[in-house]
Amino acid sequence: MTTHSCIALIPLRGGSKSIPMKNIRPLGGQPLCAWVLRAAVACPLIDAVYVSTDCDAIRRTVQDLGLGVRLIDRPAELATDEASTESVMLHCMQQLPFERLVTIQATSPLLTAQHLQQALEQFDAEELDTMLSAVRTKRFFWYDDGTPINYDPLHRPRRQNFPGTLMENGAFYITQRAMLQSRRCRLGGKIGIFEMPEHTAVEIDEPQDWEAVSRLLRASHSA
Repeated sequence: MTTHSCIALIPLRGGSKSIPMKNIRPLGGQPLCAWVLRAAVACPLIDAVYVSTDCDAIRRTVQDLGLGVRLIDRPAELATDEASTESVMLHCMQQLPFERLVTIQATSPLLTAQHLQQALEQFDAEELDTMLSAVRTKRFFWYDDGTPINYDPLHRPRRQNFPGTLMENGAFYITQRAMLQSRRCRLGGKIGIFEMPEHTAVEIDEPQDWEAVSRLLRASHSA
């Protein structure tokens, strides 16, 4: 089997309590998962795209898209609410030879092929072991005990002078195979951050997120 320089993995399990069958529910005229699958397939630096799933309906939906996405059968024990994304990544590693793994979340449909290409170019340029995607927020954060997290109240900065804080947006992670093998974690070693636009902070986890993302997709396609 050919060892790919870079593959993409999209975990799509059938179970979802907050939004039933969320991963294939229509959003903007196509299944939710189609947005990130199209982005991954269109990225020239990704050699092959795989979906890991335990669900026949998801398999059929992915195949019907006609994108050439390949399927990995996910064992039932890796499709529970308690199963970690790392467990799915490690299962993929056992099945396939690759050097870098881009793990993409279907709940981030605002991800584009350009984001992925720029991230992989940065990954190589900075000689990273792992990378996460993030957005910059200029909000002030506090711990429950009243301790400030990211600023000094005695020297409260103006927004235009405040660098802000980077927050994971969960869109994707890039992991060198050797790092995944040794750490069994998506992040470790020399970690880099790919900064995405502020509007990509939205993830679809609850029903109220659905309409918010729908509006953003309509706005981006009408611009």
